[in-house]
Amino acid sequence: MTERPDWMNRYVAGDHRQVWHEMRQLGGRVREPAFAAQAQAVCDEMARRARSNIETLVARLREQGYRFHENDDDQTPTEPSAPPGPEAEEHLHWLEQRVGPLPMVLSSWIRIVGDVWLVGTHPQWPSSAAADPLVLELAGTRYPDSDIREYFADEIEAWQHDQDEPFLLPVAPDHFHKDNVSGGGPYGIVLPDSCADAHFVGEAGMPLVAYLNWVFRHGGFPRPTGDQAQWDVTYRLTRDLHRL
Repeated sequence: MTERPDWMNRYVAGDHRQVWHEMRQLGGRVREPAFAAQAQAVCDEMARRARSNIETLVARLREQGYRFHENDDDQTPTEPSAPPGPEAEEHLHWLEQRVGPLPMVLSSWIRIVGDVWLVGTHPQWPSSAAADPLVLELAGTRYPDSDIREYFADEIEAWQHDQDEPFLLPVAPDHFHKDNVSGGGPYGIVLPDSCADAHFVGEAGMPLVAYLNWVFRHGGFPRPTGDQAQWDVTYRLTRDLHRL
């Protein structure tokens, strides 16, 4: 691919899968002048759609009587999302200085979406936390009284002592910890990475956008528990959500 692509118009027209395929195929070349503006525009539009989906899910869950809470014994009430703050660009620069290039989707998410935490309890489906509710905490906006960079800095320092492996930026507890059960390590995003899409590592590794589409197809709860109540709830949640 050498000519300037028309990714944004094609993406908006519904050619999502092929546009992401072409951008992923370029790897780090997606930052070349011929591609960078279009690629970032698609990533920003993806983030706007994801934010809209999250706002829709939060509103529908509230209507259904869902209680958003921390993954602790007291089930401490919490807000499920926190939009980006004025320090978003500074936060991105801080991360880049310490780990290197960030995927374009990561930049879009921090600037446009912020943080999301869908852990909670549904009156018709009390085991909802076991279904791995969507959590992505990249910006630290859900913790106004603390600085997520302190947490990231500790993780980066530990990685710098052993750089045989890429750095895994922790962005969510695993599905056990979301259910307040001791489990494995956190879900994360592999850095540094100059690509458009990010590599998300959860129960399995996959592109971040593929993971988000999978989550939204299941109404924010991608891990089926076999509970009929889950299917009834998530079926109502998924109506008219955006494809990323």
